[in-house]
Parts: sequence; C-alpha cells; structure tokens
Amino acid sequence: MIAVRTELPETQLREPIIRADLQVQFAGQTVEYRQVPFQSSAEGNNIRIIGTIPTKLSDFKIDPPSLLGIAVKNDAPIQVEMTWKPQ
Repeated sequence: MIAVRTELPETQLREPIIRADLQVQFAGQTVEYRQVPFQSSAEGNNIRIIGTIPTKLSDFKIDPPSLLGIAVKNDAPIQVEMTWKPQ
C-alpha cells in the first residue's frame, strides 16, 4: 500500500495547475517530493485532479529487480486521479 499526504489551501484548488509538496510512504520509507504539478479542473461543485508523482524504486531503498537477467527500470511513477468534493 502507498500513502500520499499533502496539505493544500482550498483557494489553490481552483487553479488550473496545482504544485504540491508531498510525502509518499511505501515499503516502510517516507520520501518527500517538492512542487509536484497536478492539473485541476472544475466539474460542477467537484474538482478533478490528475498528475503523476515521479517516484523511483531507489527513493524507497528498493533495488530494481531483474527478470531473466534483464534489469527492470528504476522509475516507478504513481499516477494520481481523484475528485475532491466540498462538504
């Protein structure tokens, strides 16, 4: 399981591009990513947010595995797609 944490002011959610500082927790490690861009669009009262967190296996102290002697890429991007609804 991967946990992603951030804090955003509500006013920033109305911007077309949101830049967020994130904490990503995976495999017992927590890594911070600064100013990750996300696209934001209004859908009625809801806000849709889409983006990619540029993670790497080595960020979490995981050696990239190999498959039949061929190394697997270190890149492990996390694609994010969510809808925020006002309460």
